[in-house]
Amino acid sequence: MLKSLSIKNYALIESLNIDFSEDLNILTGETGAGKSILLGAIGLIIGQRADSSVLRDKSVKCTAEGVFNIQDYGLKGFFDENELDYEPVTILRREITPQGKSRAFINDTPVNVKVLYDLGMKLIDIHSQHQNLELNEKNYQLRIVDLVAGNAEILGNYQSAYKNYLSLQEKLRQIQVLAEQSKKDLDYFEFQFKQLSEAKLLENEQSELELLLEKLTHAEEIKSVFGQVFQNLSEDEQSVLFRIKENLNAIGKLRTILPEANQIFTRLESVYIELKDIAAESSTLEDRTENDPAKIEQISQRLDLIYSLQQKHRVTTIPELLLIQSDFESKIQLVNSYDQEIEALRKEILNQKGILFELAGKLSSQRKSVTPLIGEKVMEVLRNLGILNAAFQVRFVGLDEFSHTGLDEVNFMFSANKNQELQEIAKVASGGEMSRLMLAIKTLITDARSLPTIIFDEIDSGVSGEIAVKMGQILEQMSKTVQVLNITHLPQIAARGKHHYKVFKFDENEHTYTSIRKLTEQERVEEIAEMLSGENFSATAMETAKELLQ
Repeated sequence: MLKSLSIKNYALIESLNIDFSEDLNILTGETGAGKSILLGAIGLIIGQRADSSVLRDKSVKCTAEGVFNIQDYGLKGFFDENELDYEPVTILRREITPQGKSRAFINDTPVNVKVLYDLGMKLIDIHSQHQNLELNEKNYQLRIVDLVAGNAEILGNYQSAYKNYLSLQEKLRQIQVLAEQSKKDLDYFEFQFKQLSEAKLLENEQSELELLLEKLTHAEEIKSVFGQVFQNLSEDEQSVLFRIKENLNAIGKLRTILPEANQIFTRLESVYIELKDIAAESSTLEDRTENDPAKIEQISQRLDLIYSLQQKHRVTTIPELLLIQSDFESKIQLVNSYDQEIEALRKEILNQKGILFELAGKLSSQRKSVTPLIGEKVMEVLRNLGILNAAFQVRFVGLDEFSHTGLDEVNFMFSANKNQELQEIAKVASGGEMSRLMLAIKTLITDARSLPTIIFDEIDSGVSGEIAVKMGQILEQMSKTVQVLNITHLPQIAARGKHHYKVFKFDENEHTYTSIRKLTEQERVEEIAEMLSGENFSATAMETAKELLQ
């Protein structure tokens, strides 16, 4: 229940603090006194939209805070799920800054507005005039049936499974799109991969081939140079090796006579050995080097293939080409794997569909089991409210596809007169009948004990006299199971409240303000007398007010 409300700098409210009681709380006040402002501030606390336009003083933030007793409503799971500290007495606070930024808090822990809204919807049901229109909406009607049926847990399980079902379907759709696109590209991938793989590229072959081609291209020059080296060193009659050999023989004769000659002999002998080795290697290089045009053509063609592939794929090395080849291979494998993934997803979706059918079946069964009770309860309330020949029925239509709420669509069918065909509420209910219908529906919510607090904003619109008295009795009965805050202009209803609050305007320092206060017993008599006969009420009105209160 809403224990207290604190509002600062909201519309015409400068600062306001008010405590509410359990059972039936009545709020009255002249038209334009600010009752809708009060509702707006409560809406702010439970996560409804707002911006800086609600600020009275545009330079100061707006604050709205509600203190709630939630200990009997099984909400600890919500707090655990959202990683919040659970407190039996919980504080919801909302702040709007002059810059229009919104901040939300639960027990002083910052939360996003969505979390505040989700909790607020579990704490308060605000019935305003426009909500009568909601009664015409099939989703609203289905929510009422689920509340009466106690379907919260199974509906939560279904919606979790439905979310997973939609996620799987979306994943399948995305993969099918990718698969379709990839299959269009498959021929291209396979052609490019085949061209690269058939080239049988080796990581280091380009540099080796380029070096070999260079050698073969200059074969004549290589043979000529090394042939000449061999000739000069070894073959001619006056070759270098022949002359060094003569010098070694001459110096060798002096080795025993002149010590220095021995050193020079050794050095010259080393030169002779090295030059002889160079001559042999030069001869080998000359012999090994061939002028092979066919080999040159073969290597040139191989290098041309490599260069054309590099140019095509805009790279400069064979390792880069091998990476591209691997990438095309992966893409081909991916395309082939899509079919397997699509098949696996279809099986998973089929399995999830079976789970949904089972949960939807349970939902439908429980919904249909309570529809007789709903019809009886609504007709009982409507007859008490003066629609003596009321007929009401919940009709089901099976859906072909899963929806967020299962495979059911419901229609609330209504008739106010004898022998009148049942029709959808929007087609047959007048304004006064709609108010009474909505009150009858709200009694279902209170019987289900699904919410701590219900706020009615002139649910009595379009009724008067004895019907107003009975409506007051119903509101009083509802307040035995939930806290009821009821805004009314009817004295018959105001008199049924256990606690009476007056919303009023006042002027101060050239400004108009809205506030609220709890009335004393005497003030309450005077307020109801004024509601009966106007501001200048008579002694008769006072007596009538006392009788109503008794």
